[in-house]
Amino acid sequence: MTEPIRVGVIGASPDRGWATAAHLPALTALPDFEITAVATTRTGSARRAAELAGAAHAFTDPARLSGHPDVDLVVVAVKTPDHAGLVLPALDAGKHVYCEWPLARTTKEAEVMAEAAARAGVHHAVGLQARHAPAVRHARSLLTRGAIGRVTGVNVYAARAKGVGGTITSDAVYTLDRRNGAGTLEVAGGHTLDLLEYLTGPVSRLSADLCVRQPRLTVSDTAESVGVTSPDHVMVQGLLSTGVPVSVHIHDGKSGDARTRLEFSGTRGSLAVVSEGPAAGHGIQVSDIHLYETAAPGAAWRHVDTPPDRATPDVPATAVRNVAELYSALAADIRTGSRTVPDFETGLRLHGLLDTIRTADETVSGQVRGL
Repeated sequence: MTEPIRVGVIGASPDRGWATAAHLPALTALPDFEITAVATTRTGSARRAAELAGAAHAFTDPARLSGHPDVDLVVVAVKTPDHAGLVLPALDAGKHVYCEWPLARTTKEAEVMAEAAARAGVHHAVGLQARHAPAVRHARSLLTRGAIGRVTGVNVYAARAKGVGGTITSDAVYTLDRRNGAGTLEVAGGHTLDLLEYLTGPVSRLSADLCVRQPRLTVSDTAESVGVTSPDHVMVQGLLSTGVPVSVHIHDGKSGDARTRLEFSGTRGSLAVVSEGPAAGHGIQVSDIHLYETAAPGAAWRHVDTPPDRATPDVPATAVRNVAELYSALAADIRTGSRTVPDFETGLRLHGLLDTIRTADETVSGQVRGL
């Protein structure tokens, strides 16, 4: 029997957080992995996290976790500004690394991390797990084999409920400061645009507008009023490398039907990739994803059945299942030497795309006369 890949998770708070919500359940569900170590900022929480995860080691010093001989893969699931400072020591220790998206606070940091990963010669993954959703894989297959004919246009709409009612939770306040690199553009934009390019190929040229429509929000658990500098609306018009026009609108503060929809128009029909379910307002990467098609003008959209999950068909939570699918692919990469998962180079390219959008926003655009 193959020995499991031993995992150390940095940011495994026992009370809340993405590691506890998705990473730990995903790793526990997969026989390819064994959680051997966890790290949090406090001794008590680290010990409780270790007990919950069944890990033998609990740390408050993440560098000790990364250097421990019982750890093969280091998972970094903390706030974005801290990613680089935790990933680089793990790479220096010769460990495989899975880092959450956004990969880094800035493109320069992402470049340093990608170069360090290449030098280390290890496997590295970035948390763009929507690619591994079964419906997304099926959509890619349908588009690749021309199920809707030649693609002639793409429309993307992604709306999150974050900021509805003018409030935000204290743990998300840091995302409102654009210097932290974890706002609407980076998180909702990054996941959505990565999915777009995964399904259709790269964006080759674009124009963009960014704006803040809610300049102040109230922290729900303290009643503090905080300023917002990170854009909450992202609008992009452009062309794919194939010449196909694409239109994208991503925004927060959506009340009601918050969801993501990528619609592909073709010469023989249309295909829609849609986030649904209770988590739809949190982004397509953590929600149920369904496919719909229509082949005739005026015809109703019809649901497209999706092949079952490869890795964890019995995991009920979609957020956990998508992360587990990514982990399953990473395990195969580590064992065989293949490189199939989105890695630090993928993350670096996506950071570059976000930089292009920021630059395009700063470029003077045409002002409508009379306004």
